[in-house]
Amino acid sequence: MTTLRTRTAPNELELAGSLFARMAADLSMIVDRGLAVDDIRVERRTQRPAGRDLVHISFKLSIQHHDETWPGCLLVPLPDAIALAAYMMMMPDGVAARERNRTELDTLFKEALLEVGKFLAGACDAVLRVSFSEACVTRSDGCQGVRADVRPALSCREDQPLFVARARARVHDFEPFELILVLPCLDELAAESPSA
Repeated sequence: MTTLRTRTAPNELELAGSLFARMAADLSMIVDRGLAVDDIRVERRTQRPAGRDLVHISFKLSIQHHDETWPGCLLVPLPDAIALAAYMMMMPDGVAARERNRTELDTLFKEALLEVGKFLAGACDAVLRVSFSEACVTRSDGCQGVRADVRPALSCREDQPLFVARARARVHDFEPFELILVLPCLDELAAESPSA
């Protein structure tokens, strides 16, 4: 496989920091509540990570470069994904706090989660285009619930190298939680950009 060369290769921690910062800024602006992210850690691995202890929403990402496409995702615990969806629907704090206890999602919440996913993908797209190539396009590929301690479904080989970034996050004044971002190792998978 050919490699993607960056214009100025970001180190992995800087890349993760840029991705999480852009996601937090974009979502904070859209939902009119703070999304704080800190304590970022990165690793390369071949096994998909699982969200611990709670059902998670996997915001699925599709990363395209020229004729190739690779999957990725952002794992968010269900209560915090619901809070973001509630704020997307402009619900007040008290209602959002109650809705966090939901275990079933109706059509309105599902649609709001899809909107959240589009903003997350847009944030990734903006960062990856600058870090790697204008030809690198990231889109939302929907979202799905994932049971606690179960790896999210991604259409990639079991031995494919993955870039995994974890961070502590907090929506508004709710309890902190772990965000898990899973991306292909773009520098190993993508074809070199002609403009790089």
